[in-house]
Amino acid sequence: MAEPELLRVEGLRTFFYTHGGVLRAVDGIDLTIGHGATLGVVGESGSGKSVTALSVLRLVDPPGRVEPGSRIVLEGRDLADLDEKAMERVRGKEISMIFQEPMTSLNPVFTVGDQIAEAIRLHTTVSRKEAALRVIEMLRLVGIPSPERRVHDYPHQLSGGMRQRVMIGMALSCNPKLLIADEPTTALDVTVQAQILELMKELRERLGMSMLLITHDLGVIAEMVDEVAVMYAGRIVERGPVADVFANPQHPYTEALLRSIPVMGMTYAQPLRVIRGMVPNPLEWPVGCRFAPRCDYAFDRCRAEDPHLLPAGAQESACWLSEQGWRSTAPAEAAG
Repeated sequence: MAEPELLRVEGLRTFFYTHGGVLRAVDGIDLTIGHGATLGVVGESGSGKSVTALSVLRLVDPPGRVEPGSRIVLEGRDLADLDEKAMERVRGKEISMIFQEPMTSLNPVFTVGDQIAEAIRLHTTVSRKEAALRVIEMLRLVGIPSPERRVHDYPHQLSGGMRQRVMIGMALSCNPKLLIADEPTTALDVTVQAQILELMKELRERLGMSMLLITHDLGVIAEMVDEVAVMYAGRIVERGPVADVFANPQHPYTEALLRSIPVMGMTYAQPLRVIRGMVPNPLEWPVGCRFAPRCDYAFDRCRAEDPHLLPAGAQESACWLSEQGWRSTAPAEAAG
């Protein structure tokens, strides 16, 4: 059973100051992750998922910034208050991150062994020889065959799946308390995706670390996480235990996401269900509920007042219908 919280994020706001105006990519979100727990964050492209992950590690570069008043509390320390030197000690050692595309994250002119060893030596006091042995151990841990030989390979000599395994090995090399995985299987084919997800699940259970998993894939969320937060237009619109959210979504956006999943047995005569419209412009979010222009249930209050997260069964939902005890039910084929 998960212990008390490892990470607590309160009122996180990350804005980008552009020539066109202030882009409010993440606009006031709260989330918690317990020791040994896995939280999934899901939503369409442009909802703020990746910016949330980068904000936790304070990796947002100008013209973006984490706004004053945001709190990112890791075991009692507010990372938002740390200077850059202190944050460098946190990154890699206490919180590690796996990025979407390993080929752009790995340096093409250094061997994969050297790159993992650099991370180990940066955060520990081990010798070069001990670091080299640790690299081989990490490559073996993430399932790379012949690790003694592969440590001398350059990124271009490895397949996409093996590069992603290297990234996971690098992220875990200093035994972090929290692993952030941002779309870790997006660039991989389906078979390799399944292998990488199974590897991450196995390592999480073996090492007892917490995980923040960012994805747009609801199938990955169902397979990997304990709790899920659904993001839309820079906000969390629903959060709760993954089984409850999938079985009985409490926000119209969550319901629409589940309905848009293709199901077995569909014929060409049955069109895919889609969410009409597009994610609004973050330079100018709509007044009231940000999902109202695309929502089949919207009424006058939705277009005038911005809802906050309200209790809704086992979940919380940022929908005024939740205040009235509304319960939506996703189609059986989607919820299954």
